[in-house]
Amino acid sequence: MTIKELGDTLSQMYNDENAPKNEKVTRIILFGIKYSDEIKNLGRGAVKQIIQQSVLSMTKYGAEVNKGINLAKYVVLK
Repeated sequence: MTIKELGDTLSQMYNDENAPKNEKVTRIILFGIKYSDEIKNLGRGAVKQIIQQSVLSMTKYGAEVNKGINLAKYVVLK
């Protein structure tokens, strides 16, 4: 996936109408888990670029994406 595609996907996951409002940050972490391999393959600085492409446009959420990337090796998605 490209930076733009990942940014669009992050936007969709964050704005998902079916997700409870109090789980927005959880969705960002879930994005990191789900797309950890793709993000890692894009190399250093990819997280910042992905967030800039998304509707979030706030780099403070980079920490949440990185949490998901780090958790990916320990969890399995349902």
